[in-house]
Amino acid sequence: MCEDNHAGLGRRALFVTGAAAALTLGNVTFARGADDMHDAETRTVRGTLPPGAPDFVYLPVEVPDGVREIKVSYTYDRPSVPAGTTGNGLDIGIFDQHGTELGGKGFRGWSGGARTEFFIRADDATPGYIPGRIEEGTWQIALGPYTVAPQGLNYEVTITLTYGEQAEAARPVYPPERAKGRGRAWYRGDCHLHSWYSDGRRTPAEIAALAREAGLDFINSSEHNTHSAHAHWADVAGDDLLVMLGEEVTTRNGHVVALGVEPGTFIDWRYRARDNRFGKFARQIRRSGGLVVPAHPHATCVGCNWKFGFGEADAVEVWNGPWTPDDEVALADWDGMLVASTRDKGRDWIPAMGNSDAHRSPDPVGSPQTVVLADDLTREAIQEGIRAGRSYIAESKNVSLTFTASGGRAEQAGIGERLEVGPKTPVTVRLEVSGAPRCVVRFVTDQGVLFTSAPLPVTGSGVVEWRTTPSYAAYVRAELRHEAAVGPLPGALAAFTNPIFLGRS
Repeated sequence: MCEDNHAGLGRRALFVTGAAAALTLGNVTFARGADDMHDAETRTVRGTLPPGAPDFVYLPVEVPDGVREIKVSYTYDRPSVPAGTTGNGLDIGIFDQHGTELGGKGFRGWSGGARTEFFIRADDATPGYIPGRIEEGTWQIALGPYTVAPQGLNYEVTITLTYGEQAEAARPVYPPERAKGRGRAWYRGDCHLHSWYSDGRRTPAEIAALAREAGLDFINSSEHNTHSAHAHWADVAGDDLLVMLGEEVTTRNGHVVALGVEPGTFIDWRYRARDNRFGKFARQIRRSGGLVVPAHPHATCVGCNWKFGFGEADAVEVWNGPWTPDDEVALADWDGMLVASTRDKGRDWIPAMGNSDAHRSPDPVGSPQTVVLADDLTREAIQEGIRAGRSYIAESKNVSLTFTASGGRAEQAGIGERLEVGPKTPVTVRLEVSGAPRCVVRFVTDQGVLFTSAPLPVTGSGVVEWRTTPSYAAYVRAELRHEAAVGPLPGALAAFTNPIFLGRS
């Protein structure tokens, strides 16, 4: 084993990638190549990153010809820090000889902080990484100092190259884009899930089994900053479960779900809002057949709060996992965007979604779930239903809603639609509920909550109606709330709908 030390910033080069500033360390070289086919060769690099280090630090590795496997392991210190101060957190990934250009072809995998080591071969790779041939050239180990303690971050990276003949690369097989649907119907799905291909602990097979148990018709693979799971879902999809492919693009200024992209699509995440790069990658998501869905926009974890604005969003994840105060804030913020869309006539409204963001036991898959009216159980039909807002969000398969508005000469509109009647026309709003014992119904408009029902019976079923006019309510959406635990505060959501708009556009 040979050791290289990179101790001072003066021995490093700072450069700008076209997005966030990055740091490049000195090259790691190996003494032998293909002419000396010994088993393996190892190098270890140690160094320290100060507080305020760039978002990404690249360690160039000169890979000679004749390598059949790259293995990398790393450690870093976690010193005690004062209360209220962030400690050390260091992510890791790798780019191959094609380079680290933003959005380029060099990406070969990312595990964030979920793993302390990984390998890549032609025929296999650690979950989170992309198998394929090991080509000669400069590879780059990417370190992401997520947070750095006041004392700095001491790291150690060990690279092992194993020489020999490379195995034959396997051709990836992807899940079909169609399942056996019921024609135009309501389909249930969870589009934000994590397996062991990023920081989850479940296999795709385990997630698929839980999805079926939760009554889901579709799911979306959304690993953090990698598409490595795409080729591992075909065996668990079926006539009863549509598996769409995507990524949770995890930037330093918020996360976005790329929902239902073409298989093998990688979306880069190495930028902040101040870099003005998000629009480029949002357009890439759509060119790849996907939807742009900002995730948990008001989450309180470091880097989770959404700061890119919603101008590129196709939908927004208002409800993420168990109902918490940040979801309540996201709901209020989304409702404010609905009001703005009614004021600015040329402005499109952004539909809401709900997903579990399940990672491991006991996180429930399908709680919440988005229930979509789609023409069939296909990727494009589900996406069109989500984009159009023909959907509601429910805490489980037990909750079902039918929400309509009617008025005028027998005109009727459903969720995500517009009831085209005059401003003074009487409108009847009707919500049919099942599976929500003791919950209350609230009708929310651009003025706020204008109607709250008595609790539903213990059977959980009921019908609630309310009357209004388009001049009084520009839209109406329904909420189903559990009994409040404290005073005047509303209870946790059991379900809510996207709006029905009232009046002529």
